[in-house]
Amino acid sequence: MKKYICRRLLLTVPILFGISFLSFLLLNLVPADPAEVALRVNEIIPTPESIDAMRLQLGLDRPFLLRYFYWLFDAMRLDFGYSYVNNRLVLDEIARCLPATLALAGVALLMILGISIPLGVLSAVYKDSLFDRLIRTLVFLGTAMPSYWLGLLLIWWLALAWDWLPTSGSGTFAHIILPAITLSMVYISIYIRLIRNNMLENMQQYYVYYARTRGLTEKSIILRHVLRNSLHSSITALGMSIPQLLAGTVIIENIFAWPGVGRLCISAIFSRDYPVIQAYILMMAVLFVFCNLLVDIIQRWMDPALRQER
Repeated sequence: MKKYICRRLLLTVPILFGISFLSFLLLNLVPADPAEVALRVNEIIPTPESIDAMRLQLGLDRPFLLRYFYWLFDAMRLDFGYSYVNNRLVLDEIARCLPATLALAGVALLMILGISIPLGVLSAVYKDSLFDRLIRTLVFLGTAMPSYWLGLLLIWWLALAWDWLPTSGSGTFAHIILPAITLSMVYISIYIRLIRNNMLENMQQYYVYYARTRGLTEKSIILRHVLRNSLHSSITALGMSIPQLLAGTVIIENIFAWPGVGRLCISAIFSRDYPVIQAYILMMAVLFVFCNLLVDIIQRWMDPALRQER
């Protein structure tokens, strides 16, 4: 197990190097001159002299590979430079917005687990019933509905028409309900279908028939055996949903004016704040890679056959 973890950790290094290099390369291929952008967002009239001075200040006079390695070494020390817009440290800007994003993703994750597991189990237990057909219809609609369209629909329905919840902003728990529902809906639909299918597959296994012959109650078989085995195969998808939830907040936070990292990223894109964009891309890449690594380790630890492989 230790050898496997060390091998996977070593494999993440070239992946992160590749992602960081591609993101740095693509942003450097943008036609706009970062020095001119930095001057314009600070309302300074760009002249050849001021552009040259800004390029020298930003280190843009160095060769591309040298600039990349300087940026990479600084990023490894969590030094992403300064924002072009407000001249603040990029790390401070991300740290200011990150708690709101984590809160939104956390509430959405709780909704996913609290709704998808019981509905998936009940849909499998009462297969082909009216309840099962209703759940499958809602799952189809949930996976087919774009998040931005669902968000606008919820604003019109729950906020404007019925005045139950605020349309945007933050500060109270009521503000987080609409964006959390919008963010979690597609994942709830996916996990209901996944858990239902896994439950139906496990209910046909021989250990279920053996448990019935031993006199175990149907409730005990479902909750203690079938559900446990069904959730094992969902760990990979659940682990990868965490970075997807954080990345998916980009659209949701802008719809509901939620002050998180996703909204900061969109604002940086429109203002061409390259240091913030680079830091966001690298942060999401690290999150995806290490969540994938953690899920693989947990899955191998829970599966005896994989754990004993050499």
